[in-house]
Amino acid sequence: MKSRKRDPFYREAKAQGYRSRAAFKLIQVDARFDLIYEGDTVVDLGAAPGGWSQVARELVGPEGRVVAVDRVGMPPIAGVDVWKGDLGDEALVADLAAAIGRADVVVSDMSPRLSGNRNMDHERSLALADRALAFAAKVLRPGGNFLCKVFQGPHTEEFRDAVARRFRTVRSHVPEASRKESRELYVVGKGFKG
Repeated sequence: MKSRKRDPFYREAKAQGYRSRAAFKLIQVDARFDLIYEGDTVVDLGAAPGGWSQVARELVGPEGRVVAVDRVGMPPIAGVDVWKGDLGDEALVADLAAAIGRADVVVSDMSPRLSGNRNMDHERSLALADRALAFAAKVLRPGGNFLCKVFQGPHTEEFRDAVARRFRTVRSHVPEASRKESRELYVVGKGFKG
């Protein structure tokens, strides 16, 4: 708790009314890669507690739309359509895709329950990233953008290659707001090939 209170991103999130310090990760990645524009439809996977959805809502403006999805519930956010469910549930994925229609951007900050075993956590994060990529392929419009967290490990490049097959450009990035001890890496895909 003490280290959290010393964390400048935690303090700034509280000061600005964001639900989590992770809000600054999306702010920083978007500032670097220009993923989200006014009027966009954004799908936020692994949304709870809602920091990324708050940022996405600000970025898309009044004409845009944000759909937040998480397997745990979260309190409502003004202007955000919140869905509770697991992307492993095919019925939910079908309902969600039908409700969304076409999205401009899919972002995923999904994370597995950490076991403490680096290899296991890496594999689990890649399984979630694969689900996020498969979902993005269902709903993204051609030219759309994708952002996904993975934990670095021996198979990170394989996931990056999978993203490269579907997007015109792919980059990897660790935002300043990521904790120094974290092995998280964000994979950015721009220009969905359809």
